[in-house]
Amino acid sequence: MGQESRYGIGRAFMHGRVCSLVSLVSWTRITVGQSKHNQSERSKLYDYSIYMHRRGLSQISIPPSPAPQPATLSVSAAPAPQLATLSESAAVFSVLSYGAVGDGYTDDTQAFRMAWDAACQIESAIFLVPKHYSFMIQSTNFTGPCKNGLIFQIEGILMPPDGPDSWPKTFSNQKWLVFYRINGMVMQGGGLIDGRGENWWNLPCKPHKGSNGTSLPDPCDSPVAISFFTSSNLTVQGLEIKNSPQFHFLFDNCLDVHIDSLYINSPSGSPNTDGIHIENTNVVKIYNSVISNGDDCVSIGAGSYNVDIRNITCGPSHGISIGSLGIGHSRACVSNISVTDSIIKHSDNGVRIKTWQGGFGAVSKVTFKNIHMDTVRNPIIIDQYYCNSKSCINKTSAVYISDIFYENIKGTYDVRSPPMHIACSEAVPCTNLTLSEVELLPALGQKILDPFCWNAYGALKTVTIPPVFCLLEGYPKSLPTYDVDQC
Repeated sequence: MGQESRYGIGRAFMHGRVCSLVSLVSWTRITVGQSKHNQSERSKLYDYSIYMHRRGLSQISIPPSPAPQPATLSVSAAPAPQLATLSESAAVFSVLSYGAVGDGYTDDTQAFRMAWDAACQIESAIFLVPKHYSFMIQSTNFTGPCKNGLIFQIEGILMPPDGPDSWPKTFSNQKWLVFYRINGMVMQGGGLIDGRGENWWNLPCKPHKGSNGTSLPDPCDSPVAISFFTSSNLTVQGLEIKNSPQFHFLFDNCLDVHIDSLYINSPSGSPNTDGIHIENTNVVKIYNSVISNGDDCVSIGAGSYNVDIRNITCGPSHGISIGSLGIGHSRACVSNISVTDSIIKHSDNGVRIKTWQGGFGAVSKVTFKNIHMDTVRNPIIIDQYYCNSKSCINKTSAVYISDIFYENIKGTYDVRSPPMHIACSEAVPCTNLTLSEVELLPALGQKILDPFCWNAYGALKTVTIPPVFCLLEGYPKSLPTYDVDQC
C-alpha cells in the first residue's frame, strides 16, 4: 500500500560482501486440485443456471518452469469452499424485476437499491445479479442489518461509472459499493466485477505520474471497489474482480471473515490497488486465491488479529504485507498472523512488515511458512523506516516487532535487492526473529548477496542460503515500555 520505502537508515550501513555459493535448493511444490461445482436452480422471478467454476486454481503454487526437480513436500491445502446452496423455495430478488436494464450504460442504481431493500427483509433471500447482463451502478451503500442467510449472487457484470469525469460530484469518490452492518451474508457467483480503474490511475496526482515517481498536488481520492464495515460472519467466494480504482476489497471493523477462491487482477503499474486490505478486523481466513495487481496482494492494517492466509498465488505485485503501521505517530497492534503454503512471483517484495517511524504498539506472533519465491525483490523484509517521500526523518519511537517466524522460504530473488532486508528501529529493536530452512538463490547469475540486518535479534534453527551472520544473539538489555505495553 503506497509507494515503496526509501531505506533512510542513516548510520546503518553494511558492507556489500558478495560470496559465491553453489547449492541445490529444495523447491516447494504446493498443488491444489482444481475444484468445480455445477448447480442449476430455477426461480419464479428469473430462470438461471448457476455454475461456480474455479478460475485457474490448478495453477496455484506451482513452481516456475524451468526449475530444479522439486523435493517431495506434503502440505495440506486450504479447505475447499462450501458454496451456499440456492434452494428452489428461496425467495429470489432479481434486479431485473425492479427495473434494471443491464445494458452497461443505463444507470441501474435505483433498481439495485430497491431489490436490496426487499431482499434484506426476507429470511434466506437471494439477491440476484443475473448473467448475460452488464449493470452500471453509482456509489451505493447496502445497509443492514438484514434477515439471516442472505446470498448476494453475482452472475452478470457489475461496473461503476467510467472514471472520475463520469463520477457524479454529489457521490463519494472514496468508495463504490459499501456493505454496512451486515451479518451472515454470502457474496458469490460466476460473474465479474469490473472496477474500470484506468482513468483513476492516470490522475496527475498519482505517484507514477510526476517526475521521478513523485505525485503532483491535486485531490486524489479514488474509490475502493467493495468495502465491508462493521459486519460479521461474512463469506466472499468464487468471484472475479479486476481493475479497481484503488483497493479491490476492504474489510474494516469486521469479525469472522472467510474469503475463498477469488481471482483478482489489475496491471502491475496500477497504483494502490491492493487485492484485499483488512484493518480492525478479527478472525479472517483468506484461502485458495490468485491475485496480481499494482500493490500488495494482501495488506494487513492496524487492529487485525487471528488472520490465516493459505494457498495464495501472488504476483506480479508488492507481495503480502503487514502494514504500513504507525503513520502519524499512531498506535498499531497486530498479532496471530499466519501466511502459509503460497507462492509469490515477480513481485517487488515477498513477505513484508513495514512501519513508519514515530508510531507505537506491537506486531507479534507472525508465521511465514512454506512459501515459494520466484524472482522476487526483498523476499523477506522488515522495514521500520517506511516512507513515501524523501523528507522522512528519524524518530525515537516505533512499533515493536517480536516473535516472527520464517520457515521453509525457498526460491529465487531479484538481484537488485538482497534476499533478506531486516531493518529494525534504532530505538526499538526487533526481537525473537527465527529463521528455519530459508534457501534463496539469485534469479540470474551465481553471486549470492549477503542479507542485511539492523538492530535485529534472533536465531537460526537451520543453515540458511545465503548464510545470515547479521542477526544479534539473545535479547536487548532494555526496551521502551511505552512502546511494548500498548497492545
